[in-house]
Amino acid sequence: MNASAWGLLALFLTLLLGLSWPLGRYLAALCSGRLPRWMLRTEALWWRLAGPGSQAPMRWPHYACALLVFNGLGLLAVYGLQRAQGGLPLNPEALGAISPDSAFNTAVSFVTNTNWQGYAGESTMSYLTQMLALTVQNFVSAATGIAVVFALIRGLAARSAQVIGNFWADLLRSTVWLLLPLSLLLALALVGQGVIQNFSPYQTVTTLETQQYTQPQLGADGQPVLDAKGQPVQKTLSTNEQRLPMGPVASQEAIKVLGTNGGGFFNANSAHPFENPTALSNLLQMLAIFVIPAALCFAFGRELGDLRQGWAVLAAMGLLFVAAVLVITPAEQAGNPLLTALGTDPVASAQQAGGNMEGKETRFGISASALFTVITTAASCGAVNTLHDSLTPLGGLVPLVLMQLGEVVFGGVGTGLYGMLVFAVLAVFMAGLMIGRTPEYLGKKIEAHDMKLVSLAILVTPLLVLGGTAVAVLTEAGRAGVGNPGAHGFSEILYAFSSAANNNGSAMAGLSANTPFYNLSLGVVMWLGRFGVIVPVLALAGALARKPRLPAGAGTLPTHGPLFVSLLVGTVLLVGLLNYVPALALGPVVEHFMLFPTR
Repeated sequence: MNASAWGLLALFLTLLLGLSWPLGRYLAALCSGRLPRWMLRTEALWWRLAGPGSQAPMRWPHYACALLVFNGLGLLAVYGLQRAQGGLPLNPEALGAISPDSAFNTAVSFVTNTNWQGYAGESTMSYLTQMLALTVQNFVSAATGIAVVFALIRGLAARSAQVIGNFWADLLRSTVWLLLPLSLLLALALVGQGVIQNFSPYQTVTTLETQQYTQPQLGADGQPVLDAKGQPVQKTLSTNEQRLPMGPVASQEAIKVLGTNGGGFFNANSAHPFENPTALSNLLQMLAIFVIPAALCFAFGRELGDLRQGWAVLAAMGLLFVAAVLVITPAEQAGNPLLTALGTDPVASAQQAGGNMEGKETRFGISASALFTVITTAASCGAVNTLHDSLTPLGGLVPLVLMQLGEVVFGGVGTGLYGMLVFAVLAVFMAGLMIGRTPEYLGKKIEAHDMKLVSLAILVTPLLVLGGTAVAVLTEAGRAGVGNPGAHGFSEILYAFSSAANNNGSAMAGLSANTPFYNLSLGVVMWLGRFGVIVPVLALAGALARKPRLPAGAGTLPTHGPLFVSLLVGTVLLVGLLNYVPALALGPVVEHFMLFPTR
């Protein structure tokens, strides 16, 4: 890594800590309900409309049921809006209805906070669909993740309680008092940097450069003219006009990153200059992705009455994050050795960026692109400012591994912390086995029932990723979308299912995934990857809440020092990654060795 890459990393981490510390205090207040009087009075209006008992504390089955019903209704609403899009207002380009399989995939994607997109936003979704379906789900799916981690924190902090909070209260407070005000502030900042926000029809502009394009030649009957082989005859046209998409972008962009959603208004996502025009907007987006997950660690420590616990979890996340940056940045700065052997110069200088600039925006360069890639796949965000398909094999290995770890390296809003706490419970259980003592975490005895729930939460995603990848490579429908044969094509399929099962949403983009096979299979994987983990986590929260908190004894493993941080990092790597080693060996590892052919 060069000096600029080190400087950017140091600046990012410094700003992240400075922003997340006070936000963590505020999140702790949201979790406990210690809100200012004016907020409570405002909420009282909603509870009056919702009816008596609507804010009563819930046992974990009731909490899970409310969560599943709410998200199920959201799925139906998003699907219906897409199918009816052609007849709805705020559609200046007269875009038609979305196909059933694509509408299903997109609905599941946004409800589960995955935001996988098998379509180009500017040519598929109307303004109304972008706002009422997708942006709304960006808020409530993020709030759902925060609600789940609030429930788990209460379970760990409780002293023999039967309830873990109220889902509707957690959803309301996370949306209204956290995500809405932060999104408003960030949207204004992004508009100041040049991100567009309007309802204008698409603009046709005259460019200085003449562009050529092809289209089918039509006969007198208006049908395509066919050649002797029955293929449409193409004709070449020239134009110096370009159609520029417009829309309410800044408002969606803000919650896209703050809620670790990742779905772009445009197909190019955060590489598009209308979504991410400057180096400062790029930095703001990176900070927005991590600020709530980092702040939740501090909120966790405050709610337990021991800030050291939050610092320990944050330290484990930080170590894994920095290690990932230290792998991907040098890999991208080194470039492709096959091109170097042909005489290209990979060294950065005043005249050239150097390294592997394929698929990267010159206004960001390698350092900011590599850092953004790590951030968006460490969190369950999926926003991209570079083409992941063009990363070097080792560079592409990093986002794959970060997703396959369960996206616990900061992770999504809520999902990252509850995923890391599941690994923490596993870590103390393993430590207890090694010393022959009943394991405890934060004064709670970890028993057989708890470990069954932990095992289920950890094993759901590997089963979905590896099973989905196997089905795709064994079926004609799955292989049909592969445009790059060999190891890289396998990596693209593995990446797609890793992204879907871990609710990330980013893609290598070399895989043609907007087909019925991938729309349906990835949709099912996204749904199970989200709620197949949430339900065991809520059950674990309920089980822990019922247990009394025991005082620490002489044999209690401290869970706030360097030893525990090392144990936690080792558990994440050992348990989270070992499932995927054979698959990674068949994809990016093989592809890396192909860059160094034997002579």
